[in-house]
Amino acid sequence: MPISNCFERYLAFLQRGERCPCREIAAEVLAAISDPAHIYEELLWPAMTRIEALYREDRINTATERMATRINRAIADQMQVHLRQQTPHGRQVIIACPNAEPEELGAQMLSDLLESRGWRVFFLGGGVPSDEILTLVGQVRPEILLIYGTQPSGVPEVRRLVELIREVGVQATMNIIVSGGVFDRADGLWREVNADHFAEDIGEAVELIETVQPRKPDIRVDGAPRKRRRRRRNNELESVGA
Repeated sequence: MPISNCFERYLAFLQRGERCPCREIAAEVLAAISDPAHIYEELLWPAMTRIEALYREDRINTATERMATRINRAIADQMQVHLRQQTPHGRQVIIACPNAEPEELGAQMLSDLLESRGWRVFFLGGGVPSDEILTLVGQVRPEILLIYGTQPSGVPEVRRLVELIREVGVQATMNIIVSGGVFDRADGLWREVNADHFAEDIGEAVELIETVQPRKPDIRVDGAPRKRRRRRRNNELESVGA
């Protein structure tokens, strides 16, 4: 049974806030697929992005968006235990987002899939100050920092965090990857915030994280890492975050 056959039914029940039918559809899909990860990639993530789009376009109200997001998140919690767990390989990733709901759902699903593939995941969620994220990067020394964002209001914060990390020079070979709706909608925005890479969806993010090569740090003539000077804020970027 293709997951696509269930998607519109699932989405309709999400928008009506009907928890039991959503759980039943998720269980039906889980029983019919060979790899539980597909339910994230083909049902939960697409439903999340569709709800985000409907809300942004004022086609659903806040109550509907909140109900749908919480149901989707509850089902993601239930699906996590069904993921096939691969042997840990020692690589580490920090996942954060500038705001709280609904951004944490996308970040959580990425955390679940990466953990099942052997990554040691530090999932911060939203609202963590940049200096505390910087401190954690220095303590953990991860290969990847992934920032998931959906709201324009969080863009300036993402840029400040990237600039802070690069200016301090902590974990210079760490790649900073951004994902989420706000980066999907604004072509090239990931470059404006000085991220190293951008992933459009959950499948692309997982593949990129697992295959990307360590970042080449900026090097001074004397061979030491070169700290980046802060750039003056870009007017276009500030307007995005307004």
